[in-house]
Amino acid sequence: MKTIFTMLILLFLISPGFANPVTDELEVQVGNKLFLYIPGEAEFDGLFEVDKNGQINIPEVGQFNAANKTTAQIQAELKPILTELYVAIDDFYVEIRSRDIFINVMGYVINPSQVSIPDDGNIQMVIAKANGLKPGAQLDRLQIRRGDEVIEFDYKAYLDTGNSSLLPKLKSEDTVFVPVSPLLGNVQIDFDAQTLSATGDASDKSAITILGEVHNPGSFSFKEKMTILDALMRAEGVTRYADVTKIRVIVNESPVIFDLKAYLDKPVNSMPQLEAGSTIYVPIMVDDVNTTSRTVYIMGEVQKPGAYEAADSTNFLDILANAGGPTRFAETRLIKILTPKGESILFDLQGYSEGTQTVKVPDLNPGDVIFVPEKTDVNEKSWLKIPTKRAIKIIGAIQSPGRYEWSDEMDFTDLLAHAGGPTKGANINDIKIIREGDVTQRFDLEKYTITDGRTALPDLNAGDTIIVEELPVDPSDNKSQWIRQESGKSIYIMGQVGSPGRYAFNENMHFIDILAAADGPNGNADIRNIRVTHRNSNRARVSKLDLALYFETGDETLFPYVQPGDTIFIPEKNKDWLRTPKERVVRIMGAVQKPGRYNFDDTMSILDVLAEAGGPLNSALIDKIVVVNHSCCKEQSRVFDLEAFIKSPNSANIPVLRAGDTLYVPDKGQDLLSQFKDNFLDFITIIALVVSL
Repeated sequence: MKTIFTMLILLFLISPGFANPVTDELEVQVGNKLFLYIPGEAEFDGLFEVDKNGQINIPEVGQFNAANKTTAQIQAELKPILTELYVAIDDFYVEIRSRDIFINVMGYVINPSQVSIPDDGNIQMVIAKANGLKPGAQLDRLQIRRGDEVIEFDYKAYLDTGNSSLLPKLKSEDTVFVPVSPLLGNVQIDFDAQTLSATGDASDKSAITILGEVHNPGSFSFKEKMTILDALMRAEGVTRYADVTKIRVIVNESPVIFDLKAYLDKPVNSMPQLEAGSTIYVPIMVDDVNTTSRTVYIMGEVQKPGAYEAADSTNFLDILANAGGPTRFAETRLIKILTPKGESILFDLQGYSEGTQTVKVPDLNPGDVIFVPEKTDVNEKSWLKIPTKRAIKIIGAIQSPGRYEWSDEMDFTDLLAHAGGPTKGANINDIKIIREGDVTQRFDLEKYTITDGRTALPDLNAGDTIIVEELPVDPSDNKSQWIRQESGKSIYIMGQVGSPGRYAFNENMHFIDILAAADGPNGNADIRNIRVTHRNSNRARVSKLDLALYFETGDETLFPYVQPGDTIFIPEKNKDWLRTPKERVVRIMGAVQKPGRYNFDDTMSILDVLAEAGGPLNSALIDKIVVVNHSCCKEQSRVFDLEAFIKSPNSANIPVLRAGDTLYVPDKGQDLLSQFKDNFLDFITIIALVVSL
């Protein structure tokens, strides 16, 4: 009996009416899942979901409106209807098995749709059902739209704190709307996390605007107790060009200057307090002229000219390195340091770096100015960029004559090579170097090259003028150009040569050089009597040259020593008799082929003279040749029998013939016997004619 009583009590406890007293009082909402109990009916074994219209679909009944009704009301309305269709409905009841609700998710989410969540779910579950938010969603202004009511809440604050009380309670058929950030603009593009972070995260009203020399300027959300350092770090810090001593902070339209450098040196409580809508501006350093007590200025050909603060241990190279170093157009040999006292200190950075200069790096003081001048281009037209005290002028027969910069470690060949070298018509044997207040120097570049550099190069100083004269053109073409060549550097050759004229000559040349330059002697030249007039001595001196003897013997000592300024004359063979004095010739007259005056020396004999005169004629009396000797004391004549000499040669019978003597070959008509024979024949001829008459 006791057991039966216990079972009855348990059956009573698990009965629907007793187990769900509270459930009967709750209204059914859209999305809830109901269980309708009808014994023995398989169609009612499943759950019936309340659709968005608030209805459930009941077999044999159709659509039934169940929203906003309690289970007791639904059971009371359905039981009479089901009694007509089913038999065993005495135990019929309605139960809410699942209280899911339908929420519409719209706006900047990945999958906008209607989602189903438990009745105790929150906004985070709704966003998760929509596959999350899109990049660029405005988290602090999410909305819940319930009919005409709009509930706005800060979803970002919930994510920061985890306080679920910040989220409003959801009801079925609510619409969750996620707005887009106004920073995205009016064009739909894809953003990544870096891009979104770079553009800020705040709306216009509550933003802190950071602009100027920061790495990531933009508008950022304001947080309570945010400081200027927090805001700058949110903008990824200041750039290297920022003037951190003059940061401007605008709070409630009141500007305040904040010195970040002073604050970092000695933190104080003077940092301005930020509020929503504040503006922070970080100016660029070069916008203002820095005139502190530790400022050093650098200008000219450097990468970043400007004003720099120099500590006590800062030197010249530190400032130059902070300025980015000299550019490729910088003249590093002539860097100037201008002091406030008006001093100008020159520093050769290139020489210091190469080790050629032993000077130390100059010390800098506040207010000093470092000026790095521009390097002068070779094609630079303006001469004013190179002062006279460091320039050399080179003019004349040069490829690129002009005014060039000079340094003490350079020599003459460096300057000549920089000017492109001499032209093909340059007189490199006599280069002039003019220096103010000094004697003009002369340099023989050809001699320097011949001696393999053993000849000393001239010493050059800034301000010198180098003149490379041009050799004259062929005098036969244009004699007006002779003035380009000094007479002291010329030699004169005239007479029977191919091209007589005035030629450049130096001490390294030979007599044969000038003779060959004049195209050699022509066919009428008397090479045995060449005369050389030496004009460089204090007295007149003339040398004679027998060039034919040189060609016979090859004796170099026969050549006279010629120098610039000398004159060479090559006479002609058939010259006027007056040109040769009688003491150096032999006169030959009478019955010879070519009577006349002939040159004669002691090596010749009477036979040589007769042969040179073409020999005696057929009518000559060769047995009565007369030799007249002219001497200082007594003149005498001798007869030479050439016919007897030919028949019986004996050199002892040949008379002595000297220069100045006369040789006469008589004709047969001049003999008495011959004259008698001729007269006798004429007489006989006349008598024969008379007899015949």
